[in-house]
Amino acid sequence: MNNKKEELKKDNVEEPTVEYEVQKPIFKGIDRDTFDFDAEFAKGLTPEEAKVESKRRIREWWGK
Repeated sequence: MNNKKEELKKDNVEEPTVEYEVQKPIFKGIDRDTFDFDAEFAKGLTPEEAKVESKRRIREWWGK
């Protein structure tokens, strides 16, 4: 009987307690501090103008 108890104790596996550093996520793309969504929305671009503007900004961001 003691032998079975010892086997049960050996079978239990525990995770080590580890604390990981919490890092602030890095956002790519639009700079949330300087980009004013309300001002951009107030411009009221047509869908065609918005498409051209978004392509221009993407190309500018990628450096083309």
